[in-house]
Amino acid sequence: MKERRIDVISLSNVSKIYRMGHVEVHAIETLSLTIEHGEFIAVLGPSGSGKSTMMNIIGCLDKPTAGTYHFDDTPVHDFSRTMLARIRNRKIGFVFQNFNLLSYATAYENIELPMLYARIPGKERKQTVMRLLETVGLADRAAHRPAELSGGERQRVAVARALSNDPEIILADEPTGNLDTKSGAEILELFERLHSGGKTMIVVTHDEKLAARAKRIIRLLDGRIDQDYVNGGNVSSAATVSPDKK
Repeated sequence: MKERRIDVISLSNVSKIYRMGHVEVHAIETLSLTIEHGEFIAVLGPSGSGKSTMMNIIGCLDKPTAGTYHFDDTPVHDFSRTMLARIRNRKIGFVFQNFNLLSYATAYENIELPMLYARIPGKERKQTVMRLLETVGLADRAAHRPAELSGGERQRVAVARALSNDPEIILADEPTGNLDTKSGAEILELFERLHSGGKTMIVVTHDEKLAARAKRIIRLLDGRIDQDYVNGGNVSSAATVSPDKK
């Protein structure tokens, strides 16, 4: 019997409304989406299309106003902030455009930090940090602080930090946005290696070269999915939008 693949992410009719005084901002509306383990997805769309809001919900940084969110068959849409933090720390690795590294800490210490929070024993931490530094090609830069690293090197430290607790998925927000062409290409190659190693990759980007490496592309428009397709073939076009929302 073929083993059933568990969806790592399932959003069903998810909406997010931000209230600013008497004004309501509908960031995303009745959005439904399924992502399976091992997918490599690029999320594209103009500013204000809902990309960041969708990623914040997927990353358990925010909760939907309406709809349901299941992570590995667990309903997390009603979880407390503490329970959401537990999911983030154990299951999700984040990579940001601005790196978000501690300026006073070395590359080694930045990568080690999530494991300190997770109370991983010292010997295991050291082995993991050194392995990850090797993985991202920075074993000789372990003692360097962010100011002593190039932009590409900082982003590779950020990727290694995202991997430190062996998360199920990597969420990356414009990971090549602040990088030169060469450094951006190195990050793309690193992402492909992580995907080949079984990681689920979800990347928000305006970088068409990065998007071209993804196996599936989701385009958002006005808080809704406008297109959802596999490179080389269309899966759906506005298929997850209710008829009255088109």
